[in-house]
Amino acid sequence: MKKIEHTFEVAGKKFTLSTGHVAGQATGAVIVSCGETVVLATVVSAPMRQQLDYFPLSVEYQERLYAGGRIKGSRWVKREGRPSDEEILTGRLIDRSIRPLFPKEYSGKDVQLMITLLSVDMENSTEITAAIAASAVLTMASIPWNGPIGVVKIGKVDGKLLVNPTTEDLLKSELDLVVSSTDKAIVMIEAGGKEIPETEMLEAITMAQKEGIAITKEIAKFAEKVGTKKEGIVKEKADEEMVKTVKKMVGDEIKGLISKMATKEAGYAFFDEVKNALKANFDDVSEKDKAGKVFEILFKDEIRKLILSGKRPDGRKHDEIRSLSAEVGFLPRTHGSAVFNRGQTQALSIATLGAPSLEQTIESAEGEETKRYMHHYSMPPYSVGETGRVGSPSRREIGHGALAERALLPVIPSEDEFPYAIRIVTEILSSNGSTSMASTCGSTLSLMDAGVPIKAPVAGIAMGLIIESETKFAVLTDIVGIEDGNGDMDFKVAGTEKGITALQMDVKTLNLTTKILSEAFKKARDARMAILLVMKSAISSPRSTVSKYAPKIKIIKIDPSKIGELIGPGGKIIKGIIARTGAQVDVDDDGNVFISAINSEDAEKAITEVENIFREPVAGEIYDGTVKRIQPFGAFVEIIPGKEGMVHVSDMSDDFVSNPSDIVKLGDRIKVRVKEVDDLGRINLTMLLDHDKPKTGNGNGGRMGGQRDQRDRRGGGYSSGGYRKSYDRGDNRRNTNRFSRDSDSGGPHFPTSRLLEQVRGK
Repeated sequence: MKKIEHTFEVAGKKFTLSTGHVAGQATGAVIVSCGETVVLATVVSAPMRQQLDYFPLSVEYQERLYAGGRIKGSRWVKREGRPSDEEILTGRLIDRSIRPLFPKEYSGKDVQLMITLLSVDMENSTEITAAIAASAVLTMASIPWNGPIGVVKIGKVDGKLLVNPTTEDLLKSELDLVVSSTDKAIVMIEAGGKEIPETEMLEAITMAQKEGIAITKEIAKFAEKVGTKKEGIVKEKADEEMVKTVKKMVGDEIKGLISKMATKEAGYAFFDEVKNALKANFDDVSEKDKAGKVFEILFKDEIRKLILSGKRPDGRKHDEIRSLSAEVGFLPRTHGSAVFNRGQTQALSIATLGAPSLEQTIESAEGEETKRYMHHYSMPPYSVGETGRVGSPSRREIGHGALAERALLPVIPSEDEFPYAIRIVTEILSSNGSTSMASTCGSTLSLMDAGVPIKAPVAGIAMGLIIESETKFAVLTDIVGIEDGNGDMDFKVAGTEKGITALQMDVKTLNLTTKILSEAFKKARDARMAILLVMKSAISSPRSTVSKYAPKIKIIKIDPSKIGELIGPGGKIIKGIIARTGAQVDVDDDGNVFISAINSEDAEKAITEVENIFREPVAGEIYDGTVKRIQPFGAFVEIIPGKEGMVHVSDMSDDFVSNPSDIVKLGDRIKVRVKEVDDLGRINLTMLLDHDKPKTGNGNGGRMGGQRDQRDRRGGGYSSGGYRKSYDRGDNRRNTNRFSRDSDSGGPHFPTSRLLEQVRGK
């Protein structure tokens, strides 16, 4: 096979496209590299096994762990399994970018696009490299496609916009924006940001589109080198007689059908009922199909004509939001809950707080990631009045959950401010458009109800578009299902009063201009402000305390070099604290100790024990100790876990003591006072007798005072999905020492081999 190669640069980054030397039996195959990040994109077009009434395009993005030199951490399963959420989201991003460019007339074929990550350099974006590979393979293959597209990521660091920022740049970035565009129009937007003003977001989109146009030209040059001829498409001519016949049969019913469907997302049951009744008037199968297609076209044309005339299917004005309401504290035992209603769309969001050890760990080719804020979205069939499959989340549910998660992420407090793992679950109880944005609003309310001190409330709105030309178009606020299905744009905008935190846009037109986008931004902001007012009427600020059913969590700081003293041989000391206090104790490699318990008393007990471990006893302090050893000359008493002092026989009683065993027994709990700490660090104790009075002091070990320094382990920057990543080229695990009551292991990974051996009992 002859290798064909093309190289170009984008903002100083070199991309190399090559084909002709791999996957020769696929309809098209391209390898794209950027730095040492390499992906393989293949596409196959094959005859359909059965005729479908939709275009059967499937997009699969998969990461191989070998790409980052990793072997799966599971002891029993080493093969990559079901795709991770991140793989699904990357696949959806590519799907949404390419799908609008397939000709409507292209049917009768299954099209499967597969993108595989082969190598990753921890510096260059895998999703951008993958998206460019998808564009290149569809452009050079024989499959009809109206591309190419250019896909660009924009970041913002120190007030400056960056094109295709590195992974390190993104950790400091206020913006993570991806734009897909042809040489004439924008086709997809995905963004997260730290309250970015609309004008700045539009500036970043314009920059991305400009760079995208340059990429489309380079991909076109590559395809020209390959020289593959595209398949021809036969465009069916409109059957004027059939159009007249269908209009005569159902023309009057279409308007009533539109009004009926406007208030129910599952209203297509009514649509199918009318269409099937129409088709029953024809005997020939081909005539039935033709009549059905004409009916669909007339129905869509009628909706678009209605909206462009200034009306909407449900009677609202173009910029009018449906009725809004919000309620918090909906459920009695959850940590936080809220119901948000927008028209027929209803979202129930529940917040659950947990110990930091309950954060999610995700394994990928780039290393292990952890995130402490998680949002999960569920849309059961009953929400649209239908029956259907129930089981693992669909790609759509994963995508909607990720969008709502991204919208809230910039306002989630840092771990030192609020040391909890946070999980939100949104149950869509009723749906008629924009459930992901209702989920965003409900999540904000449930977080505030749970006492999470978010930086600002976040609201979201879905905008739509009907466009005939640059001068004849209508931007719609708060679209319903029928407007989404028959419109030209679904544009979701979430943010605070200050600015945008998340964007997602899909189009079915190639006529979207920045002028239209600017109008959509303005109307979305107006709607967002109105929604925030309704949300604030339900709860104006986060509750001052967390629910009594939520765990109470405290953070204290210890010297990282003394982590081993807290853990003890085989985890003995830290497990003892957990057993005695009932609290959960976690420690990370920075010396942050996270103590959590359902009630404050248990947490305080654990804090005292942890602080006492690192406390240097001072003469005069009083402790409750445990007798560990008895010698002829006295007894050794553990006053702090791992720290003992000696009570001499002369300090056990006012009377003469010939045998310490006459006074104390092994395991006895006795009250002792520190007599002195000698030059060698040895602790001399005296037993407190009944007539002794405790001296003033901290008592029972006291507190470490200034030791409670709470540090944020994450640092700044915008990281999609709330992930923390480790980009070490070797063993890039984040070492976090975890001990909890349900742990049946000898302990996890530790920062030194000595501790690792201790915990594993070697």
